[in-house]
Amino acid sequence: MRRSLTVREERWPLASAFVIARGAKTEAHVLVVEIAQGGTVGRGEAVPYGRFGQTMAGEVALIEGLRDQVEGGLSRLALQDAAPASAARNALDCALWDLEAKLSGVPAWQTAGRSRLDPVKTSYTISLDTPQAMAQAARAATRRPFLKLKIGGRDDLDRVIAVREAAPKVRLVVDANEGLEFEDLRRLAPEFARLDVKMIEQPLKAGEDDALEGYQSPVRLCADESLHTRAELAVCARRYGAVNVKLDKAGGLTEALAVVAEARMLRLEVMVGCMVATSLAMAPAMIIAQGADVVDLDGPLLLAKDREPGLQYDGSLIHPTPRELWG
Repeated sequence: MRRSLTVREERWPLASAFVIARGAKTEAHVLVVEIAQGGTVGRGEAVPYGRFGQTMAGEVALIEGLRDQVEGGLSRLALQDAAPASAARNALDCALWDLEAKLSGVPAWQTAGRSRLDPVKTSYTISLDTPQAMAQAARAATRRPFLKLKIGGRDDLDRVIAVREAAPKVRLVVDANEGLEFEDLRRLAPEFARLDVKMIEQPLKAGEDDALEGYQSPVRLCADESLHTRAELAVCARRYGAVNVKLDKAGGLTEALAVVAEARMLRLEVMVGCMVATSLAMAPAMIIAQGADVVDLDGPLLLAKDREPGLQYDGSLIHPTPRELWG
């Protein structure tokens, strides 16, 4: 039975500005794909990665270029060769997973080889701001067990000190989004260790992080922008102790599952991350979040309003994905 493909853009306002070292945003601009077959619709959501040259128009064009193949029955496995790892492939891949689950009656998590889908606890992101403002935001979130702090400026140590004083018992990860120089990292890492920071995410620019080879950081380093697919894993294993796996970077759940499996073989810790998006984008990531060392799927918590039906968040606890949403 022939399929039909629908592609659209959606904009979801944020509850407040989301600020990282590279800039700020006030809305989530997402790409939604729907693949219909015989009255059943599979959906996927993705966010173009501007840092690596992706644009909404470009990703839509990529999908449109695959329209005939998708509507003619393109499989998930064939999609991996038909399109590069990108937001476009992620949206298509996740829509195909969802369609398959709905047509077969077999949950996506089961097809992915998981024995069950359990609740997970997510980190909560504190945007880059003044030390005082970040401390205030952390103080309001002290009931959350795990905070991720955006850094990338002159006052980074003051920011982390202020947050630690405001939230003395919370687990902390800091995310530089490529905003540090190597000498900054060498200076800050021992101080972050003293402040009981558990992980430093992407301190240096992707492609310019070879200085990390041989560096014995007192805080575990995690690759984000440096890690997209399995192609980068071997290099990352020489420079980092953990990798942040995101569906948008991997180009979908299919590749992300393979990235996680290979990362484990390389004895890397696994962080599961996200772009700022709705629950539809988080739902497939719940599968790779099972057993992850760090889960960072707080995108919907940053929105003024989430998609309905959406994931159920009880504080930082994310309940298993409802079938009405995805998979």
